[in-house]
Amino acid sequence: MTKKLLLICILVFTSSACYSSEVTTYYFIRHAEKLRIDKSDQNPSLTEKGLERASAWREIFSNVNLDAVYSTDYLRTKLTAKPTADSKNLPILLYDPNDMYSDSFQRETSGQTVLVVGHSNTTNVFANKALGEEKYGQIDDNNNSNLYIVTIIDRKASSVLLKID
Repeated sequence: MTKKLLLICILVFTSSACYSSEVTTYYFIRHAEKLRIDKSDQNPSLTEKGLERASAWREIFSNVNLDAVYSTDYLRTKLTAKPTADSKNLPILLYDPNDMYSDSFQRETSGQTVLVVGHSNTTNVFANKALGEEKYGQIDDNNNSNLYIVTIIDRKASSVLLKID
């Protein structure tokens, strides 16, 4: 009986300790497949496959309670974020890819669950900054399927990288 009571007390303490911890979760993705018709176009739209991938991301995040959706101010990133943001009735908030994981961004997203849509040369950098270490390299230009999940609990970060094809 005392072992059961001790086990119950440990479970209650552990549960309450976890409950009181602040948890921030970031989902980092690169924009979906972009049109490559005009190489001089710095702000291309998405291909048909890219639009399908953007819809697929909406399905992937359908059971995730997002608090915010962030994107760079490019058509391809906003179009990738749109189906998910619309499904959650959230606006697409813009971030500056030259000032990723700023103090203000950290304050605004602390304790939240956030989707961040970026580029092949920013998504991994943003994930690394949130993680606090250089874990992930640049994404190959043909790879639009990485999902980086960074979870921060009481300032301790962990991460996982998934390929969603």
